Amino acid sequence: MTLRNFVKQRPYLMWYIKNPEHLSDDAVVESVLNYGDFDDVLKMISVLGIKKVKRIFTAQLRRKRINYNPKLKHYFAMYFKKHA
Repeated sequence: MTLRNFVKQRPYLMWYIKNPEHLSDDAVVESVLNYGDFDDVLKMISVLGIKKVKRIFTAQLRRKRINYNPKLKHYFAMYFKKHA
C-alpha cells in the first residue's frame, strides 16, 4: 500500500483538505497522530516505516509552533523512544 492509498481510504483524517492525496509525508504524519486511532497509526507506520515516522515526528517537535496536544506529544515521544 502506498501513502496515497492510505490517505484515500481515510478521508476522515484530513476532512479540511480539498485534495488530501497530495499532502506531504510530514502533513500526513501530523494528521494521523492528531486525529487517527491507534489502528490508523499502526497502518501508517507499516506504510512509511517506524524510523521515518519517528524522524518526521521529532523534526516537528523542534519547530516553534507545534500542532500536537501536550499529552499526545508526550505519548508518542515515549512510544517512539521505546519502539523505534
